[in-house]
Order: sequence, then C-alpha cells, then structure tokens
Amino acid sequence: MEKISVQNISKVFGPDPRSILPLIEQGMGKQEILEQHGHVVGIRDVSLSIEAGETFVIMGLSGSGKSTLIRHFNRLIEPTAGRILIDGDDVIGLSDRDLLNLRRNKVSMVFQRFGLLPHRTVRQNVAFGLLTSGTPKAQAMEKADAQIELVGLGGFGDHYPRQLSGGMQQRVGLARALATDAEILLMDEAFSALDPLIRNDMQNQLNELQKTLNKTIVFITHDLDEALKLGHHIAILKDGELRQLDTGPNILLKPADDYVERFVRDVNRARVVNMGSIARPAPTLPLADTGVERCREAMDEGGVLLITEADMVKAVVSRAFVDANQDRSDEWWQRPGNLPAPSRVRADAVIDECMAELASSEMPVLVLGADERLRGVVSRMTAMEAMAGRSG
Repeated sequence: MEKISVQNISKVFGPDPRSILPLIEQGMGKQEILEQHGHVVGIRDVSLSIEAGETFVIMGLSGSGKSTLIRHFNRLIEPTAGRILIDGDDVIGLSDRDLLNLRRNKVSMVFQRFGLLPHRTVRQNVAFGLLTSGTPKAQAMEKADAQIELVGLGGFGDHYPRQLSGGMQQRVGLARALATDAEILLMDEAFSALDPLIRNDMQNQLNELQKTLNKTIVFITHDLDEALKLGHHIAILKDGELRQLDTGPNILLKPADDYVERFVRDVNRARVVNMGSIARPAPTLPLADTGVERCREAMDEGGVLLITEADMVKAVVSRAFVDANQDRSDEWWQRPGNLPAPSRVRADAVIDECMAELASSEMPVLVLGADERLRGVVSRMTAMEAMAGRSG
C-alpha cells in the first residue's frame, strides 16, 4: 500500500524560482541555469512512490538534492512545483495547524548531528517531543524508558549526552523519534557522523528494529553500501534529477545509465545480489516420462531440465549430463537415484552465502521462496556473471 507519493516535485532557489520551471521542462541543465539565470536547481521534476512499512533509501553524492527532497516530506522546504501525498493527503496544502499535527504525530525526523539537548538526561531527551505535545509526564517517561530499552541503552536513562559515545547519542536520537509512535521516520544522513564500526552496528540495529516496528522509513545517504544494506528500494539522484529507482540487486544488475553504472562499479555484488533476483525458470518433465530423447526435447535453450514426481523436483539435469548418459535405457533414467539430486537455496540469500552449494553442485541449484515455492534455478555461470556485473 502506498504511504508517500511524490508527484513532479521541483525546487528552485533564487529570486524568481517559478520563472525557471519552463527551462527545466525544456531540459536545461543545472549548471547552465545557474550561470545564465542565477538560480540553483535543487530538485527537478522528481516523482516516486514509497510503500507502507518499507525502508526507502534516497542516495546520491553531495549536491544531488537528496536532503532537499526529504525536507519536502514534512515541509521544512516548500516546493516550487509538485505535490507530496501522505496517506492520500496533500502535505503542501495543509494548514499550519494540520502541518504541526503531522510533524508531531505522523512524521519524525532523525538528523545527522543528533540534536540532543546537553542539559537534559537521555530519558528527558527521549521524552521531549512527547512532553511538548502535551503527554502527561509520567506517561511520557514510561514511554521514553521503553524506547531507550528498545535501542539498547537500558541503564543509561539518567546519563547526559556528554557521557555517551557518538553511536550511543545517535541511538538516543533514534529513540526520541520512535517515542512519538510516528508512522514515518525521516533519517537524513543519520549515521554519517559515526565511525565505521559503530555505523555498521547502527545499520544492523535499524534492520532488526524494522522487522518489529514495520515503520515507513525514508533514509538519506551518500554511501552505496549503506543504501544496499538498508533499502528495500533505492532512488539515485544526480543534480536534483532521479536517475534510477529500483531494488538494490536490480540497480547492480541493470543500471539505468552510464552514471549509475559508474556509481555501482566497485560494489561487491556477491554480498548484495540475492539468488531470487538472478533465478530463471526451467522446464519440467515427469520422472515417469524421462529418457534421453524426451529430456533433450524438453530441455530449454540454457540446457537445464527439472525432473519431477508428484509435483516435487527430484533432479536437475543438464545437457552435458544427458549426453554423458545417452546410452542408458529409459528404465535407468526413471530411477531417481541415478539422477543428480538438486541443491536448494533461499531466494533471499545473497550469492556469497550460497557459494558452497554452487561450488559443490555440477547442476544449477533450485531457488525457493519463503513459502518453499520454486522461484527458478541458478547455475554457476549465472552467479559468476552477476558477480561480474553482467546479467542476461
């Protein structure tokens, strides 16, 4: 279900921003507009859809417009053109009162620089938003304590920010955002100020929290590895323009243009691309019908065939296997023990996790979804091509 709809958002900074919109429509570039007209294009005609309960990553290099875009969601920045809908309501058209209610109850924001109040304890910082919105103090503190535990800071409620590490301070910021029970979390470079080890811990914790909380999270980053680790979908921006929106594996396997291809060139695909994204269907043949000629007839162009019995895959055979056993009788072919038993892997497992199965099996491996349904097969060659950045 769609939670946030971004519809043709453009943002121009300068004395007469609306006069620049026709130039954007004509395709004039950001640098050209700046040099000739003295205006800065922050966002140019961006549209995207964010589903409820997903972690949606917006990424790009410095100046790409990612932070500008996310600030439109709670109207910290007003667009020059376009609409933003949250649960079908146009955020741009909200009254001051409704906008305040949106910011207090539906949308919370976690910033890069924590924004903690130094003279207040961890508990008081986490409860701050609740108290300012009128929640009774006892209830606010009880809720704050629950969120402090949730982010792994139990026992630190009476400490002050100066007594905490950077990673712990960011956990306080996350707990404060969670305390309001907001349905949407906007996280603007939330982990960028942390050192690599702490940053990795925070990424892991956010993924674990999301499994329980099922929030709609919009996460801004310039780090591709972070985007791939966190995002269900990733939007890549350049100069305020949306260059690609897709899942992480699809962006790696099918970059939309030369810019995205360069952007993802150095990623270790084996640790990101999952088996489900590279699995392909294969024809089937009942065990009772097997034999050399029947297998050759049923085999697909890729030289793979699944042998089934009672709707269960009993074997995976290749063209090489058929050729090597072409003198065998039909009776021999119809004994499951003579055929290569299939290896099975999960569709959500990344290639790196399946290397043992791929290496030990001469035949393609079966890829199964969470419901144990067959999603397709993956051969060693398919996996190697995906790791090399090539896909069929």
